[in-house]
Amino acid sequence: MASYYFLLFVLLAATELSEAGAKKKLSSDFYSSSCPELLPIVQKGVIKAIKNESRVGASLLRLHFHDCFVNGCDASILLDDTSSFIGEKTAAPNNNSARGFNVIDDIKAKVEKACSGVVSCADILALAARDSVAYLGGPSWKVGLGRRDSTTASRADANNSIPAPVLNLTALKTSFANQGLSVKDLVALSGGHTIGLARCITFRGHIYNDTDINASFAQSLQSKCPRSGNDDLLEPLDLQTPTHFDNLYFKNLLDKKGLLHSDQELFNGGSTDKLVKKYATDTDAFFKAFAKGMVKMSKIKPLTGSQGQIRINCRKVN
Repeated sequence: MASYYFLLFVLLAATELSEAGAKKKLSSDFYSSSCPELLPIVQKGVIKAIKNESRVGASLLRLHFHDCFVNGCDASILLDDTSSFIGEKTAAPNNNSARGFNVIDDIKAKVEKACSGVVSCADILALAARDSVAYLGGPSWKVGLGRRDSTTASRADANNSIPAPVLNLTALKTSFANQGLSVKDLVALSGGHTIGLARCITFRGHIYNDTDINASFAQSLQSKCPRSGNDDLLEPLDLQTPTHFDNLYFKNLLDKKGLLHSDQELFNGGSTDKLVKKYATDTDAFFKAFAKGMVKMSKIKPLTGSQGQIRINCRKVN
């Protein structure tokens, strides 16, 4: 009997060790010896891409966000459809709007030349988002590394998990809380809309149906985005500086000039009004909160240790 309990103890201990090994903490110096060229390769790739097309910075930030909100930061958004699953690229929040895949492909190819089979696509995506924000004038932060890549993706999960532009404040809070993110994170991370563009189809309801919008602003948008058609017309999320990371997004909300319904919900007489006012007047406070929120978001359910794999091609499983 004693030998039975000893064997049981050994098995339990082995299980705990294997679980601990599968859930290693992320570390900013994870690749310091295995791929020391990683950070400059990613940074150079991001800067080159943004110089070629200024909009790409916002696209890379959005890719990371949309990846992390669907079963964690595991690069599942990068997977093409296969015979065994329909991926996230054609989910409603991503279809015809998620961009930057080629940039990640190019960076990954260069990383593979420097250190083959070592760096995950998920980590490259996290670094590219940080480098995009920093290059466009925003804050920087230490990116924890050591994620591994998923071997599957889910269009259904993407449709259910990524917050839609039509959500009200209560639904937005719930969506972020489901990912372990606070109300402060919600407001700060929404400030990522200080860069980038949005399609007519995403803001049409706001400019025609909502009352919490500046009348002349709505009218000017209606002249470009009709009640039907022209779905892919693009307008800046931040009117003045869509390729510079600053706090004008929040100032626009104070003037009721948020482009999306979900944007203006943050300043509409609710509990988040104070934070919007704070970030509209204090860029440093916004930058600090944004950086902190990005660190938290990038830690959502990462695959580590022996989980997942290091994909050689970000678009497909090895």
